[in-house]
Amino acid sequence: MAQLMLPFPREKLFQASQNLNGLKTKLPVPLRKVCEENQFLYEYLHAIPMQKIGVPNYYPELSRKLRELEVRNLIYSIKEGLFVHIYPDPTGERDYYIPIEPHLTVDIQPLLGEVELRLLDWTEQIGAAETEEEKRQALLEALDAILTTDGRKGSLKVTPRQKEALIYYILREKVGYGVLAPLLLDPYIEDISCSGTGPIFIEHKIFKSLQCAISFETNEELDDFVIWLGEWIKRPVTVRNPIVDAVLPDGSRINIVYGSDISKRGSNFTIRKFSETPLSVLELIEFGTLNYLMAAYISFVLEEGLNVFVVGATASGKTTTLNAITTFIRPEHKIVTIEDTPELQVPHKNWIREMTRGTGRDEKASAVGMFDLLKAALRQRPDRIIVGEIRGEEGAIAFQAMQTGHGVMSTFHAASVEKLIQRLTGEPINIPKAYVDNLDVVIIQKAVRAPGAGMVRRITSINEIVGYDPTSKSFSFIETFRWNPATDDFEFPGYMNSFVLEETIAPKRGIPPFKRKAIYTELKRRARIFERIHKERHVRGFYEFFKILAEAHKQNLL
Repeated sequence: MAQLMLPFPREKLFQASQNLNGLKTKLPVPLRKVCEENQFLYEYLHAIPMQKIGVPNYYPELSRKLRELEVRNLIYSIKEGLFVHIYPDPTGERDYYIPIEPHLTVDIQPLLGEVELRLLDWTEQIGAAETEEEKRQALLEALDAILTTDGRKGSLKVTPRQKEALIYYILREKVGYGVLAPLLLDPYIEDISCSGTGPIFIEHKIFKSLQCAISFETNEELDDFVIWLGEWIKRPVTVRNPIVDAVLPDGSRINIVYGSDISKRGSNFTIRKFSETPLSVLELIEFGTLNYLMAAYISFVLEEGLNVFVVGATASGKTTTLNAITTFIRPEHKIVTIEDTPELQVPHKNWIREMTRGTGRDEKASAVGMFDLLKAALRQRPDRIIVGEIRGEEGAIAFQAMQTGHGVMSTFHAASVEKLIQRLTGEPINIPKAYVDNLDVVIIQKAVRAPGAGMVRRITSINEIVGYDPTSKSFSFIETFRWNPATDDFEFPGYMNSFVLEETIAPKRGIPPFKRKAIYTELKRRARIFERIHKERHVRGFYEFFKILAEAHKQNLL
């Protein structure tokens, strides 16, 4: 299985618990307090070379301001009482990500064999458990009976720290996430990537690319692990079925490739972490992805049921933005979401969530694709259909849905409006060119370098599809908002020139043609409302923001 490859001698971990000196007086007060409650963290601190890297700071929560740290040497808390050490790399290539777990400083290997042997006497009770929680409780009861710290007759005598470490490790392996546990329990991780033998790499929300201390040193270790991983998610990988896409119990998306015959560096896997609560539009504004005026514009567009695509490259933040803007859909609307893997999150109560299905293990079960689900959705009378990503023939059904009055939203892989139209009208989607103007608004999002901020995600433009001219065989569109890379700010070239605002939204909001320019005053008013909600009422959460918008709609305040 995986090895722990640390940037300091590993034997120091086991020596640390034997020689606990007066280190506490050297620690910052927050770190000292958390060490008093977590002995294994205190032991870990004795193993690291503080004379070389300095004393780590402790953060119960991380903020984006920490990106500005020149030297990253810090410890922070994650779920289930675990910790992570961001350890500085003197070469500056990648800092280390070191999970700190209860068994890290205790050598439990000599005891594991005996504990596993005694657990055989409990197989009937553990096997009778129907749920993961029941299995966890059965294992806890068994381990409590097997292990003793006071010399109870018939039990295995261990120290309190050995008992803590053994219980954590066995639960992690039997009902937890195995060696990946701390990575999946860390809310600050976006992606986990194993590219073959060697270390796992992490994409961190705050510290970007990090090298994890967890490493696979041989192809055999890695093959064994991905086989275990496939069995654990109930989608086994084999020589005949070497590629698996699946969803982990926490909702994270995983791709596994098995075997060195199709992957020259050996088996590999990638996990895209699932966020329990989506980022809100107000949080995206904090991060600089868009501004209040753009948010107000998008809210007008979605309230009136217009069709919107969020377009960009891989890892540009398309799905994050799509999730965030769903709070602008009217709260009483019925929504159907269609996706391959569960990434879409909608705050509305009347939400039908549908997923594609492969044949999997049961070859008798028919596959259900995006195309099938979209056709079914048209019979469910939704106000809004949201497609996780349009890639193929389902695009034609999506545009048919637009033509019949259903509001459609989706993400799409393209770099610009021109490339989007090329892909929509070409193979394999083949949308008739005359249908493309059913799509009202295209949001282009990219991962870009911003002045003084490094790599960030920005909505680089919001565009309105005006129409198709069959004579010249060309499309016309208006760039309503545009990101300025020199200033990292947003411009509004569509001011007093927006086709969607003046010709579509103004009439829907009861503004007569001779007063249609008043829509820009309404837009600015809406932007100020969002700013006050954010800055004066200190609202920023996804569900909290939706609740306020729903109440405002109920009272006709928006």
